[in-house]
Amino acid sequence: MTIYHFIGIKGTGMSALAQILHDTGENVQGSDIDKHFFTQDALEKRNIKMMAFSENNITEGLTIIAGNAFSDDHEEVVKAKELGLPFYRYHEFLGEWLQNYISIGVTGSHGKTSTTGLLAHVLSQVEPTSYLIGDGTGVGEENSKYFVFEACEYRRHFLAYEPDYAIMTNIDFDHPDYFTSVEDVFDAFQEMAMKVKKGIIACGDDEQLQQIQTKVPVVYYGLSEGNDFQAKNIQETEHGTSFDVFVRNTYYDTFEIPFFGTHNVLNALSVIALCQYEGIEAENIKEIKNFKGVKRRFTEKQWENSQILIDDYAHHPTEIQATIDAARKKYPTKDIVAIFQPHTFTRTKTFMQQFADSLNLADHVYLCEIFGSAREKAATLTIKDLQEKVENSSVLELGNTEVLKLHENSVLIFMGAGDIQKYQEEYEKLF
Repeated sequence: MTIYHFIGIKGTGMSALAQILHDTGENVQGSDIDKHFFTQDALEKRNIKMMAFSENNITEGLTIIAGNAFSDDHEEVVKAKELGLPFYRYHEFLGEWLQNYISIGVTGSHGKTSTTGLLAHVLSQVEPTSYLIGDGTGVGEENSKYFVFEACEYRRHFLAYEPDYAIMTNIDFDHPDYFTSVEDVFDAFQEMAMKVKKGIIACGDDEQLQQIQTKVPVVYYGLSEGNDFQAKNIQETEHGTSFDVFVRNTYYDTFEIPFFGTHNVLNALSVIALCQYEGIEAENIKEIKNFKGVKRRFTEKQWENSQILIDDYAHHPTEIQATIDAARKKYPTKDIVAIFQPHTFTRTKTFMQQFADSLNLADHVYLCEIFGSAREKAATLTIKDLQEKVENSSVLELGNTEVLKLHENSVLIFMGAGDIQKYQEEYEKLF
C-alpha cells in the first residue's frame, strides 16, 4: 500500500494536496519545521502524521512529494534519491493527479485564490467536486466529477498541468526575482494556454489576455463592450454587490456577491461564464451569494473603537489598490488605514514607486520591515526607502502597535504575504 510522504507539508499548496489525498482514501504523512503555520490546523483535524525534518523519515516503500521551496540538497530529498523512491515535485504530482477528473485550472497574476474558492463553492453545490485552493484548503471527494485547482505561474510551474479548462484572470508583472518583464510573464501564460484541452475563460478587459493565441475556444468576460460575458448595472448593496450579466449582448440573469470592489465582480463573472459553458443552471450559479470567502482575503473582524480589522494577502501594487478600493466601497464613512509589510526585496525594489502610489490611496499608512525571502541575497534596501515615497507614513514597530488605537472609527487593513499577521495579533493582545 502506497504511503505518500510530503517534504514541506505545511506549505499552502502542499497542505491542500495532502488533505485531498487523505480525503480520497490515500495514506499520507509529512515533515516540516516545528513553527506553527495556519495550514497545519486542517492536517491535524484529519490526524495526518507530521514530523520534524530528518533523513530518518525517509524509508523504503514511500512515494515522495517535495515542496518547491526545498532544493535537491535538502536532507530528505537526498535520502529519497539515494533509496531510489518514486519522487515528484508538488506541481509534477498535481499535474498527474488532476487527469482523473474534469480539471479546471485557475490562473492569473491576481485573484487566483479568491476565484478558485468561488468556483469550488458553486460546483460543489451541483456535482461532487475536489478542489485545491492556495490558502491551504484542500478537499477530496472520492467520486468527483470536477477538480478545481489554483495554478501558479511562478517559475512556470503551471506548465506541468494540462487542464480541461483554464480561467485566466489577468497578466501583470510580478515575481521579479524570476520573471524579467511583463512580456516574459505573457510568454509563460501563452505556453500555458496551449496546454488547455477544452476551453479558456479569459478576462477581455485585460490587454495582455486579448493577445493570447489558443487551440481551443476562448470565452471572454469583463465590464467593457465586446466581451462574451459582460457585467452591467453594478450596484453596491448593503450586503455586497449586485450586477446584471449579458451573454453576447443578451440579458442572462442578475447575480449578487457578498463582496465589494470591481475585482470581485470580475472574479465572479469568470465563474458564471465557466459554469454557464458547462451547462449549469443560473439558479445554481446564484449560490455565489452565499460564499464565505477564502483565508487571508479581506478577512474581517469588528473591533474596539468602532474599528474594523482586515487581514489581506495583498502584496503587489495592483492588489493593494483593489483592497483599498473594496474597503472604501464597503465603509464609505470610515478612514482607511493601510498597514503594509512588503514581501521580498526584489519586489519592493522593482515596484517601489507603484507601491507608493497605491498606498497613497489610503488615509494613513504604516509600514513594517520588509519580509525577505530565503531565495534572495541580502539587500541594502530598507523600509525607510519606501517610507520616503509614501505621504503621511510611519514605520510600525512590533512593540508599539498601540499607536493604531488612535484611529477610531477606521478600517485597519493589515496587508502582505509575509508574517504581517503578527502585527495584527500584537495589536489585538492590547485589548
